[in-house]
Amino acid sequence: MIAKTPKPPYYAVIFTSTLIGEDNGYSKAADRMITLAQQQDGYIGIESARGDINITISYWRDLESIKSWKENAEHSIVQEKGRSEWYKSFKTRISKVERDYEFEK
Repeated sequence: MIAKTPKPPYYAVIFTSTLIGEDNGYSKAADRMITLAQQQDGYIGIESARGDINITISYWRDLESIKSWKENAEHSIVQEKGRSEWYKSFKTRISKVERDYEFEK
């Protein structure tokens, strides 16, 4: 599902990852992080695709909201588990969205 976002500017956190091997609880933890992120102040929406490369883009009101999400205690625990058990590699990018447009039939 495509996230409904407000008129720019807002921020996007683009998280791209590859997994070491078996799911080993990754999908359950990823779903929990989506639920938890939705409860954070400044959260706008999320888009996610899982496959050979996992891509999750979360949208936020401002940089302070992103920082608070990164520092969330439960999120921090899952981040560490990702480093130690799930991820072969990952990259996080934070971008300011200055313009967007859409099409829908």
